Amino acid sequence: MATNAIDQTRRMLSLVTYLRERPGARVSDVARAFGITEDELIADLDVLPMCGTSFRGGDLLDIDTDGDRIWWHNPDDVAEPLRLAADEATALLVAARAVATLPGLREGDRQALLRATAKLEAAAGEAAGASSRVSVTFESEGGVFADVDRAIAERRRLWLRYYSPARDELTEREVDPIRLFAVGHTYVEAWCRLSEARRTFRLDRVAEIKLLDAPADPPPVELRDLSEGLVQPAAEDPEVVIEVGPGGRWVAEYYPHDSAEDLPDGGLRITLRTPDPASLRRLALRLGRDGRIVAPQALADSARQAARQALAAYGE
Repeated sequence: MATNAIDQTRRMLSLVTYLRERPGARVSDVARAFGITEDELIADLDVLPMCGTSFRGGDLLDIDTDGDRIWWHNPDDVAEPLRLAADEATALLVAARAVATLPGLREGDRQALLRATAKLEAAAGEAAGASSRVSVTFESEGGVFADVDRAIAERRRLWLRYYSPARDELTEREVDPIRLFAVGHTYVEAWCRLSEARRTFRLDRVAEIKLLDAPADPPPVELRDLSEGLVQPAAEDPEVVIEVGPGGRWVAEYYPHDSAEDLPDGGLRITLRTPDPASLRRLALRLGRDGRIVAPQALADSARQAARQALAAYGE
């Protein structure tokens, strides 16, 4: 079942308490108790060892599993009273106050956050004073995030007006949201009713959003592992060959590719795969004299045509 970030955070906080009281708990029993699959539980357990009592690393949760049972090796260490440094207290207070202003945040969650912030201010003492002089505000993406998060929680369909940079146009579509995630930017993965396929939308490219009364009913899909990044080309994706000069060598660092061969002028001949070759036209325009698309020929021709149109627009 798809879950939103707030629900997952609640579950993981409860999971810490649950595991502390049940050393050696079976994976199957814990998953059943929390109403999630064993794979979802293992994913949570992969995150918990990166959590702890200090922003600087400190005492992290030493939790692991052999696939059958779950072991927590240092519960007493992380149970010691938390002592925050001044910069840590400031960062927490600034972040908490900012999150409390998010539009669409459930009122119960907002009040709980404000109560926790008040307790933190009291505990921080003089360190809390510095945080009052710092503030963070969210741009429009915050409102989009709140609407998407609510749609996932309430299993409702969304209407989007979305900017597609590959085609340089705004499209309107209805989507059934599946999950929110962040890889550099914040995205929503959803089933798009326009294309009848799974699509990923960057929140800062959503020009307008509306929650619909229609229930979200995405078909069962296997969630992709995003640990290797958002763009993960498949073997069956079309092959594209790009040649870049010395000033375009960054392309090999930014784009996943099959091969990158050195050229005599210090550039590279890069072979990569992408499910949407047309999206590379913008890359060709960005490279200018530092690169060109070599193959397939149709894509190379369309990139040259796009360049001519861009130059013509400057002439006008």
